[in-house]
Amino acid sequence: MSRAVVGMIAGMALGFAGYFGGFGAFLLVAALGAVGFVVGRFLEGDLEIGEFFRTREDRRR
Repeated sequence: MSRAVVGMIAGMALGFAGYFGGFGAFLLVAALGAVGFVVGRFLEGDLEIGEFFRTREDRRR
């Protein structure tokens, strides 16, 4: 599935959540989608846990 289709599905899910559940449901769906995205990237090997916990000095190198 292309990224455009995935983005469209995510946008539709957010739209339905916002319409039927209100703003709180919209935020919940958006937050869970972001968590799912990060977990998916981690499982694919695109991210490493150490990237989230580096200090500023380590980023400059």
